[in-house]
Amino acid sequence: MNAKELIARRIALEFNDGDVVNLGIGLPTQVANYVPEDVHITLQSENGFLGLAAFNPDEANPNMVNAGGQPCGIAAGGCTFDSAFSFALIRGGHVDACVLGGLEVDQEASLANWMVPGKMVPGMGGAMDLVTGARRVIIGMEHCTKNGESKILKKCSLPLTAKNKVNLIVTELAVFAFVDGQLVLQEHAPGVDLETIKAKTQAEFVVAENFCEMTISQRGL
Repeated sequence: MNAKELIARRIALEFNDGDVVNLGIGLPTQVANYVPEDVHITLQSENGFLGLAAFNPDEANPNMVNAGGQPCGIAAGGCTFDSAFSFALIRGGHVDACVLGGLEVDQEASLANWMVPGKMVPGMGGAMDLVTGARRVIIGMEHCTKNGESKILKKCSLPLTAKNKVNLIVTELAVFAFVDGQLVLQEHAPGVDLETIKAKTQAEFVVAENFCEMTISQRGL
């Protein structure tokens, strides 16, 4: 199992039956494939869907795409609408949770995930609206950059998507939650010890009293 699948399988356990969930492009799209079979969520996409089907390239409709431009499908009972209505759902607080990738998250629960200065920027997309409008914000990302530098920082250095809005961070090493304004380490991945997490995390954090090994979705295993 690679790092991205591990992250997606852990995040898939975060939803409640009946939740409306928005999954960002890239890694977050995989989360839908691992939601437990007894938990039924409705996927919302900012380009105008409620009831988006989990991404499956073998069953996708080439005339229908998700917010990342990937061919997708729609579940029975799903519906489509224009972007104005879609963003009204997001900004109105009707999305229970969103899952986004991250370039950086800091110990103040701020997120940077939309641009690196000097590189081509495709656009903000719906990230800023989702982070401020969704009731719960979950960030799924690899713990470090390709150069081995921590992506969980004392202070974000890249342009922010939003300040003080992240609720949960899931990486291939650990799960962190923001509790009463404090970054709390709650879980470690199998085979990963506390010292490794400390060494790879720039941000200051406390360790939860019930610190334990990460549980992941078993769907499809």
